[in-house]
Amino acid sequence: MVQLQGKILTDTWVKASWAEYLAIVESPEYEKAKCYYAQGRLRIEMSPLGNDHASDHLTIIQAISLFTAVNNIRLNGKDNCSYRKTGFKEVQPDVSYYIGKNAKAIPRGTKIIDLDQYPAPNLVIEIGDTSIRDDQGEKRLIYEDLGVEEYWIVDVQNSSIIALAMKNNGREKITESRLLPGLKINILTTALQKSRTSDHGEIGAWLISEFQK
Repeated sequence: MVQLQGKILTDTWVKASWAEYLAIVESPEYEKAKCYYAQGRLRIEMSPLGNDHASDHLTIIQAISLFTAVNNIRLNGKDNCSYRKTGFKEVQPDVSYYIGKNAKAIPRGTKIIDLDQYPAPNLVIEIGDTSIRDDQGEKRLIYEDLGVEEYWIVDVQNSSIIALAMKNNGREKITESRLLPGLKINILTTALQKSRTSDHGEIGAWLISEFQK
């Protein structure tokens, strides 16, 4: 068994073997942490998630749920779910979705999703406050490598969204989702901006009116 030596640096990438990574993430001390591993390095995020991060997190989930309901789009969402390629990679995005034909790809009872057995999620979203630079850098590269089709980064401090379509280890900035046709990114950005002065009930009512136009 790998023995942990002292405190692990958090919110940064640290060199570690896969065995060391597993020992850390399975330790009770880190059971509430967000955990990432790639290229022989780990990242443990322990920063407490404040009001702004939590509010934007819910706003994005609310918007996608309402849009897909109005447009009868099949999807299955995951909140802080772990995805693993044993020995190589692990990610725990804030929000992720299996869409369309993949909506029922993951059976009930599955714990950590094994990407050697199941497909990667179609859409991954990171809510970036203190982690925004890493969300745009290292994490984006990992999601590209895993075959995620679309990656959105919510910039909490600036109430904005960077939406990327990813294919063949490349990326393209988009203004409308390709996985959720008709969902314009500026509608989501406006919802985030409204959340600064409106509650989620008001935002939900506004979103429904926009999606039904």
